[in-house]
Amino acid sequence: MTNAPPPVEPPKFDSVSEFFAQALAIEVEAAERYTLLADQMEVHNNKEIAAIFRKMASIEAEHRDEIARRAGDALVAGRPATFSWTGPDGPEATDFQRLHYLMTPRQALGLARFNEERAKTYYEAIAEAATDPAIAAFAREMAVDERDHVAWVDQWLAKFAADDPGWNEDPDPPVNSE
Repeated sequence: MTNAPPPVEPPKFDSVSEFFAQALAIEVEAAERYTLLADQMEVHNNKEIAAIFRKMASIEAEHRDEIARRAGDALVAGRPATFSWTGPDGPEATDFQRLHYLMTPRQALGLARFNEERAKTYYEAIAEAATDPAIAAFAREMAVDERDHVAWVDQWLAKFAADDPGWNEDPDPPVNSE
């Protein structure tokens, strides 16, 4: 579950405001996705994983607020970003297909780590390809932030033992009522 993210084709931005808008959108999407994942885990009575996802949502919301603060006047109200994601979702959004209702803390944190690593790679690619020095500088800052998040998730992961072989066995699995 914690495979390295694929190489990124960096998007090109016409302005610093466009870059800030996209960076902000990435964090908004990540915070919202983690909240949805937490809600889903609570439905399955997996409260420990719900708490992890709520913590990740809080971290992403703090990062969102920090980006908005850094952007200041560079964000143009009412002017949406042109999105250049690495997949159907942004670089920090967990793919719902990678979830399991009985997932363990290590698996949930592995998903978070993958997202943080993918975001780091995304911002590094932008910094490397940017022709505007302001965009390159901010993309490098974002990559450092994401690198710090990877390290933080790694520290959190170290607190959990390896998963038991039968982690996904459920004697009373949910029933799909289609």
